Amino acid sequence: MIQTVNPATGKVEKTFAPYTAEEIDEKLETAVGAFQLWRKTSLSDRISLIKKLAVHLEKNKEKYARLATLEMGRPYKDSLGEIDKSISICDFYTKNAKKFLEVEHIPTEATKSYVQFDPLGVILGVMPWNYPFTQVFRGMIPALLCGNTFVLKHASNVPQCSMAIETMFDACGFPKGVMTNLLIEGKNVESVIADDRIAAVTVTGSEKTGAAVAAIAGKHLKKTVMELGGSDAFIVLEDADIDATVKQAVKARTLNMGQSCNSPKRFILHHKIANEFKKKFVEEVEKLTIGDPEDPQVQIGPLARKDLRDLLDRQVTESVKKGAKILHGGEKLKGDGFFYSVTVVDNVSKGMPLFNEEVFGPVAVMITVKDDDEALYVANDSHLGLSASVWSAHPERVHHFTHELHVGLVFVNQAVRSDVRLPYGGVKKSGYGRELGRFGMLEFVNIKSVVIK
Repeated sequence: MIQTVNPATGKVEKTFAPYTAEEIDEKLETAVGAFQLWRKTSLSDRISLIKKLAVHLEKNKEKYARLATLEMGRPYKDSLGEIDKSISICDFYTKNAKKFLEVEHIPTEATKSYVQFDPLGVILGVMPWNYPFTQVFRGMIPALLCGNTFVLKHASNVPQCSMAIETMFDACGFPKGVMTNLLIEGKNVESVIADDRIAAVTVTGSEKTGAAVAAIAGKHLKKTVMELGGSDAFIVLEDADIDATVKQAVKARTLNMGQSCNSPKRFILHHKIANEFKKKFVEEVEKLTIGDPEDPQVQIGPLARKDLRDLLDRQVTESVKKGAKILHGGEKLKGDGFFYSVTVVDNVSKGMPLFNEEVFGPVAVMITVKDDDEALYVANDSHLGLSASVWSAHPERVHHFTHELHVGLVFVNQAVRSDVRLPYGGVKKSGYGRELGRFGMLEFVNIKSVVIK
């Protein structure tokens, strides 16, 4: 069974029966039929419907935000921000779709040569729980505007969010099957990916999930985009404004209870400012309030699932056994729900779980280095390569970091965040392909060359 378990209480709120094989087949057939209609629908009409969807989100913002808080534990005020970001994705692509998809004329010896962008078909989205609306919208909206239809296999712990997305499409008058929700267990995903009715797959999730999906899709020659994990470096040079940088560091690490792919995990500190930074970081952490995510005064909610909290606790415990030192926190909180203390760990080095693995929770890892070269080496010494940030009072000093950091995004004097205007994605085992911006929109089109003589 698929369940909504409230992370703040640990109680099962609702239980749902997964779709049967017959129901899955019917859903896929509907999505294929909808594609034949949707691909011939004018871009202007597609844009109008997506605009209507944005209006619907705005009118029902509180309802959807409460669903996100219920199912994955984010503080309600932050869940409202997620719905706002979903609206902004709709707004950006409806304003730019015509420009992004415009035919590109290329001079050749022929009478006319151009590149056009045609839809691929039915796109399967395998999506995570940590941003149950925004993560879906950033892949789905551009794909739909290109003329594809979209089938969603959402994380099993956010079933009501996934059903709500399908319901809002019905409420806004989209043709049936343009957006389809598959309420299925993980064991049934392989057969859906392999199905000839699926043209391509987009995945946001863990490295393990991405590898499994890529293997199946590759076997069946399906296009994929992978936005996977991160072990992001937050590099603080000795000339940085420490007070301002610490405030940004704590905010970035604890956003969404530390459950973000692009959240800074490894704080790489120049030795001249390391002690000051760590001291002030702990002081800021001590000001945070952990508790009921419905409480407007609370900044930190529970982790999304019990197994995720257990994994985080193991990473901390095993790292301490290998020589890491806890400066603050480091324990499961007593009582109901899946709460974990905001934790600061020092003396972390390669070979420890907190260095080698993605840390998905409110744990900040502190690493001291002697100079810029060592900072760059440590930052790149990871099998993951999603994003990184560099902090210095002299931005011109960090040009070599922007060139040499082996990641998909580099931010200077600003915490990393996704921006719908900019392509988003990683390298190494953080995945491939891009979401957002024009590059994200062109991931799921047939880039067709046409030559006329």
